[in-house]
Amino acid sequence: MSTVKNTGSTVKNTVIGWAQDAEGIVTLTIDDPGQATNTMTDEMAVALRAAVERLEAEKESVTGVVVTSGKDTFFAGGDLNRLMTAGPDDVDDISAGLDHFKESFRRLETLGRPVVAAVNGTALGGGLEVALAAHHRIALDKKGSLLGLPEVTLGVLPGAGGVTRTVRMLGIVPAVLNVVGQGQRMKPAKALKVGIVDEVVATEQEMLDRARDWIRENPDAAQPWDRKGYKIPGGTPSSAALAAQLPAVPANVRKQLKGAPMPAPIAVLSTAVEGAQVDVDTAFAIETRYCANLICGQISANMIKALFFDLNAVNKGASRPADIPVRKAEKVAVLGAGMMGAAIAYVTAQAGVDVVLRDVTTEAAERGKDYSRRLLDGALAKGRIDEAKHAAVLDRIHATGDIADVAGADFVIEAVFEDVELKKKVLAEVAAVAADDALLASNTSALPIAEMAGAVSRPGDVIGLHFFSPVDKMPLLEIVVGENTSDEALARAVDFARQIRKTPIVVKDAYGFYANRVIAKFVDEALSLVAEGMHPASAEQATLQAGFPAGALTLFDEINMKTIAKIRQGFIADAAERGVEFVTSPSYPLVDRMLGEFDRPGRLEGRGFYEYEGPGGARLGLWPKLAAEYHRPEVEIPFEDAKERMLVAAALEAYRCYDEGVVRTVAEANIGSIMGIGYPAWTGGALQYINQYAGETAGFVARADELRARYGDRFLVPDGLRALAAEGRLVV
Repeated sequence: MSTVKNTGSTVKNTVIGWAQDAEGIVTLTIDDPGQATNTMTDEMAVALRAAVERLEAEKESVTGVVVTSGKDTFFAGGDLNRLMTAGPDDVDDISAGLDHFKESFRRLETLGRPVVAAVNGTALGGGLEVALAAHHRIALDKKGSLLGLPEVTLGVLPGAGGVTRTVRMLGIVPAVLNVVGQGQRMKPAKALKVGIVDEVVATEQEMLDRARDWIRENPDAAQPWDRKGYKIPGGTPSSAALAAQLPAVPANVRKQLKGAPMPAPIAVLSTAVEGAQVDVDTAFAIETRYCANLICGQISANMIKALFFDLNAVNKGASRPADIPVRKAEKVAVLGAGMMGAAIAYVTAQAGVDVVLRDVTTEAAERGKDYSRRLLDGALAKGRIDEAKHAAVLDRIHATGDIADVAGADFVIEAVFEDVELKKKVLAEVAAVAADDALLASNTSALPIAEMAGAVSRPGDVIGLHFFSPVDKMPLLEIVVGENTSDEALARAVDFARQIRKTPIVVKDAYGFYANRVIAKFVDEALSLVAEGMHPASAEQATLQAGFPAGALTLFDEINMKTIAKIRQGFIADAAERGVEFVTSPSYPLVDRMLGEFDRPGRLEGRGFYEYEGPGGARLGLWPKLAAEYHRPEVEIPFEDAKERMLVAAALEAYRCYDEGVVRTVAEANIGSIMGIGYPAWTGGALQYINQYAGETAGFVARADELRARYGDRFLVPDGLRALAAEGRLVV
């Protein structure tokens, strides 16, 4: 338990330390001995209430209060294990817990003494809500420190006063758009600009000194909303001043959701608007009601499981061999300076690693380096980086046409055209030049790693790295393990993924790996809707309302139908080789017709399912002839079926991949589906969608059987999943 040095009394507490100096200033140091970070546990609730009651009892000797942390971070937020397991029967219990914290915070801010939050590190969610209960917030400008209320990204809302207080501090529109509506995480400087902290300082001692100075300077401090004549900035919903601004908020929420079943952003908006029309205590009650209902719903459980627990497991290396020391790449050779190679070079250099970007000529390599220049120029223009960072990243990239420059590289990434013979040739060439123990990686979306490994004398050092485009934005990296890939090679690949800040999932060397197999089922089903007679605009809307980030026709155009047709042929050949029946889709003739008769392969050529402002240009609208050729108003496909066909088809394929060992863990399957193909986050991922379906696995299987009866064998349930359902077990 940490305490603060002082000239007065010091009392130790198991969770919150109390130190009072000679001036009467009390420093409360939150330092839960049972946890690596402070969170809103039952023990914290008891300790906070005890500290507040003592402040009230000893108020006459207290001149002010500083709230800080004894850990590297300030406060991490709610107990996510508890939130994830809460169900509909727990609403009253969850509400009582929220109200308990609210009451303690309210008593602290109405103590009648100045309270300062000395935020010495990251304060997210409930951690920031602790600070918001103070009259003044001073943040330490510490590397890696983040502040914000990100609850909405986990399917809940700030329920310990976060919505209510930020609305009263900033106004409805700034609070929702800049803080609570999208759950932004901010560095201290940005938090100062937004207005959720009041000062940013450079050192911990300065932070504590400024806190005490502020207390001395503001003996009568109170929250703005507790002062006579207070008005919410920007006005209330009933005021004319807000009338012109308020419509922008629900419009932003609609744009964010695109019809997806995500209740948290809507609940945030409702809490903000309703709470602004009443007194602060009633607003707290409104906030509790909305928050408790979200916490006890299935969607928040799905999102917390996937985006916190599953993601943490994957980022910590769920499938990394545990007994191999961490090894970081020091010199990376990227072979091929096309779109993928150029982007891989950029993210590698961004991570502080020296890169040799090699192509057939130096001029071609320099054109690849221009990709980095453009991104860095844009970041510089927007003030996100300075000239020094701009120059440093570019200096790490050596563009060359000379294979000799690869000498000494300890990590090689081949990123040439998707042709297995060309890739084998390039790997053999570089293996003779790079370091003797260099890891030899191929960036491929489907080609067999085992075959490529046969081109070199040390196949154990060959591995697949499937990057997703655009590489600088997509967080996922599929690491493909061939039949001869060594554990050391796998460990090094996972270490590299962490080094360049990618989330790694480990997959088996099977055609299409994991993400491409799952995404193929999703987009095939969406396009089948059009082929069967649904209006293309309705099919796109069904995709969005299911929760996918973009319409399937939009995605088809981005990927390019030539690529999709080629991948499809690979799946057909793979099924034949394995002796597995390949189930066709109504989408295939439509794609073939788009490529042949209509010559509309996608955005790259400026014509696809959509019309564009020229090759690679802005999307204008759906190609009118698509609806004219395929829309049949007499065909009735229930909209709910349309949405679930995409979700169920992808989930069935995800299960097959898991059952076959293509993906190793449930966590990797869920995160891979969300981050790799945009499977809706509200589901918790493709396998969690099966588990959380009404009736759990049995309910999912029954629904898949319904869809199979209506639409065909694409919805055939694997025997293993049917057995789990019969036994009442989940996919684990």
